[in-house]
Amino acid sequence: MENAFTIAAYVVAAILFILSLGGLSGQESAKRAVWYGIAGMALAVFATLVGPGSGYWLLSLILIAGGAAVGYQLATKVQMTQMPELVAIMHSLVGLAAVFVGFNADFTISMVEAAKAAGETVEGTFATLVAKKTPIEITILQIELVLGVWIGAVTFTGSVIAYGKLAGKVDSSATKLPGGHLLNAGAVAASLLFAIWYFNGGGFFALFVLTLLALFIGYHLIMGIGGADMPVVVSMLNSYSGWAAAAIGFSLGNDLLIVVGALVGSSGAILSYIMCKAMNRSFISVILGGFGGPAGEQMAVEGEQVAIEADGVATALNDADSIIIIPGYGMAVAQAQQAVSELVRKLRAKGKNVRFAIHPVAGRLPGHMNVLLAEAKVPYDIVLEMDEINEDFPDTDVAIVIGSNDIVNPAAQEDPNSPIAGMPVLECWKAKQVFVSKRGQGTGYSGIENPLFFKDNTRMFYGDAKESLDKLLPMID
Repeated sequence: MENAFTIAAYVVAAILFILSLGGLSGQESAKRAVWYGIAGMALAVFATLVGPGSGYWLLSLILIAGGAAVGYQLATKVQMTQMPELVAIMHSLVGLAAVFVGFNADFTISMVEAAKAAGETVEGTFATLVAKKTPIEITILQIELVLGVWIGAVTFTGSVIAYGKLAGKVDSSATKLPGGHLLNAGAVAASLLFAIWYFNGGGFFALFVLTLLALFIGYHLIMGIGGADMPVVVSMLNSYSGWAAAAIGFSLGNDLLIVVGALVGSSGAILSYIMCKAMNRSFISVILGGFGGPAGEQMAVEGEQVAIEADGVATALNDADSIIIIPGYGMAVAQAQQAVSELVRKLRAKGKNVRFAIHPVAGRLPGHMNVLLAEAKVPYDIVLEMDEINEDFPDTDVAIVIGSNDIVNPAAQEDPNSPIAGMPVLECWKAKQVFVSKRGQGTGYSGIENPLFFKDNTRMFYGDAKESLDKLLPMID
């Protein structure tokens, strides 16, 4: 009866997870989708605690309470600007869990084999399950645990490096050891050899060396990817963590974990593909560290950056009929979304056509800007994706760039040697006037100079985005 309840609960939880994933595709349904996910996870945890093999209640409750406390602290203290690195470090925990589960499965197999040889019985739900397996089923279990350990180890170190790059604790430029791709290929080949040795009696030593190789691959792979591609890396690691979870599910015989891992893994892979397409990148090239550095000598940028004060920007906005705002990571850093929302409210009250243009990789996390604007109560219907709004720039009076750099860089179209050559960008320079709110004259996250800042119709509105907008708001009459 307990088993029937667990199966039924897992089915309901799986449905809730699917509804949650589907609801996250739209801003209007995202909040409801989050609650679906919360309900599904709560049901899954409860069904696991009371299902077959339940035990260690005190330890389980202590660990759940500890995890909940840490999660609550992170959720309340981490700023939206830190959300990308938080997601990256969370992925590392999934990878580490996969490694530990794989090690435990190997220890259990060895323990069961020793018990059988001594004519003894084994205790424990998982050990009992392993004891009933045939030699072929044991081999399949070993394949599953090797995949889980390998993917988990790659995810762990890769996510830690991604966290370091996003948090500014590791150099964001593409960095490879001598040998570059050959080192990665050699480590993959060596991993395969040690996996074969493990299947043929290599024992824990073979599995441990395979884990070390996978840890190196995760480290070197992500170190070799430049800052311009980090949003893709985050979604890619999300996919890796899903497949690691699915591998854990196979090892433990947990159907719900398999389903959830497959959902996360496939959705992360699809998102990575969509983002690569939006950046005109080859998915294989990105994950192999093929981008992040210049392909040759880049075009020299001519001219100078012309500054403007708040009164000049206000005059142009008061005279304009159509305005497009392009938010970026700088807006998140300055926590300027509320000021942007107030600016939009005042401009729309004057009957002006104000819209937002969102690039698929704006910020350092997919959907980063959408979340910030939703937090600031910006109406969903004026927040448009790049493909929907790009052709409207020639008919736009004023384009305001707030903390964006790479996603509005014309070098993507004009310079074939640029690291972002071919990447679709928001063509804001085609508007009649362009105002760029920026702290200073530095380059963007990818370290690439932006010719937009030197164009004749561009004016630089220097300063912290929130402070600059606070000066501007009283002048909008």
